Amino acid sequence: MAIDSIGAVGNVQVAAAQASVGLEDFLQIFLTQLNYQDPLEPVDNREFLAQLAQFSSVEIANRTSETTTALLDVSSLSQSIGLLGKTVNVNLEQGTASGTVIAMSLVNGQPQLTISQQNGSLLRASPTQVSTVIDLGAGG
Repeated sequence: MAIDSIGAVGNVQVAAAQASVGLEDFLQIFLTQLNYQDPLEPVDNREFLAQLAQFSSVEIANRTSETTTALLDVSSLSQSIGLLGKTVNVNLEQGTASGTVIAMSLVNGQPQLTISQQNGSLLRASPTQVSTVIDLGAGG
């Protein structure tokens, strides 16, 4: 039985944070706009409300992104823990290997599996390298 990739998503959050405008930035831009506006034609209330609504939408999108990233991390950890005690096939650069998952640890916030092979050697692999979980109890 093959399982879906369970590794964490790349660091999208950092890229999004660098590309987005924060609350401080928005307020700075808005105050600068108010300071340099034409006193005879002040900012229209509709424009002001539209800008606030756009900023609110951006803030909600950023929070949703952060929450989604956290949920993916929790899901990845949960699925990794679920592999403990299971026999798995793992895709490696040198080919495939199989063994029993005996431990799970976090390395830089990402799950790492310790797999005991039949010859007694230990193998460390990412959950994304697991290609199949072997069900030894199906045959009876």
